[in-house]
Amino acid sequence: MAPNKPYLLRAFYEWIVDNDLTPHLVVDATVPGTLVPQEHVRDGQIVLNISPSACGKLQLGNSDVTFDARFGGVARRLEVPLQAVLAIYARENGAGTIFSQEEGMDDLPPEPTPPPQPAKGRPQLKVVK
Repeated sequence: MAPNKPYLLRAFYEWIVDNDLTPHLVVDATVPGTLVPQEHVRDGQIVLNISPSACGKLQLGNSDVTFDARFGGVARRLEVPLQAVLAIYARENGAGTIFSQEEGMDDLPPEPTPPPQPAKGRPQLKVVK
């Protein structure tokens, strides 16, 4: 099955915005491929306002989150792999979700399973009452 994290992220984003609240992402800035303004990173994390009024061209994709935002008046393009998204919440009341390590594991391909072994001998049927 496809990972559920991108679907949950989009659902929480819509829910927060539909309730006229301000969605924020908590991002692990140390994950490879994460392009965020490093001068705003604290303890390896950054909190990003992803409200429609704060960013442009927001794309909540299946593998990453991308958008344009201004930091100190300078326009920047941000790219956040889904593995780097730690949480989404509403600034006003904290409603949202934290993505656990297990959910992040959904991003890994499933382990291959061995093919079923064919039954040996003749098939047998029995009556079950």
